[in-house]
Amino acid sequence: MKNPAALVRRGAARTLKLSEIFHSLQGESTRAGLPTVFIRLTGCPLRCVWCDTRTAFSGGTRIEIADILTRVGEYATRFVCVTGGEPLAQPECLTLLADLCDAGYDVSLETSGALDISRVDPRVSRVVDFKAPGSGESEKNHWPNVEALRANDEVKFVLASRADYEWARRILAEHRLDARCAVLFSAVGGALPNSSLADWILEDRLPVRLQLQLHKVLWPNSAGK
Repeated sequence: MKNPAALVRRGAARTLKLSEIFHSLQGESTRAGLPTVFIRLTGCPLRCVWCDTRTAFSGGTRIEIADILTRVGEYATRFVCVTGGEPLAQPECLTLLADLCDAGYDVSLETSGALDISRVDPRVSRVVDFKAPGSGESEKNHWPNVEALRANDEVKFVLASRADYEWARRILAEHRLDARCAVLFSAVGGALPNSSLADWILEDRLPVRLQLQLHKVLWPNSAGK
């Protein structure tokens, strides 16, 4: 990697509220299984009923972006994922993403789809999680994000029921999402069996990828770090 300290221009004196930085295998997206450094930012305007990262809603530590890059560099890993909470709830997240790309990392962003993604650095792979009705937050989806999608992005639907599945199937068709980028369907643990979701995808010949949360398979009794 390039020298992170020398590449932090926009973010040298800027800060973010950070929940944690950790090194693990990517558990989701088309990058599942890749050793990745995760930067979890604090704060989220949504309150999905099945959220499994509520600890990131509040608290955290205010830290300079330059220090974040220094800590990421200690892992000597190519892949970096900025997640939350909702990372884009903090405007300086855009600076962090650009600086990570400048430092030579392969960067992905996990975002809810409720906030505008159009200003994110084009080198970043944006994993956009549009919220199904079962989340309790579907009315907050920012649908202009569809037009901002690029081939290196991904769209994710987390589904808790057959009704959620039918909703996602309609959105997939209406917006021709599979022609824009990779589309992933994921089942809410304890609410929808993975096998049922797999059967529905096959029955309807959907052009999507069934996504399992690899980290929960490997480390079911921990946070998956």
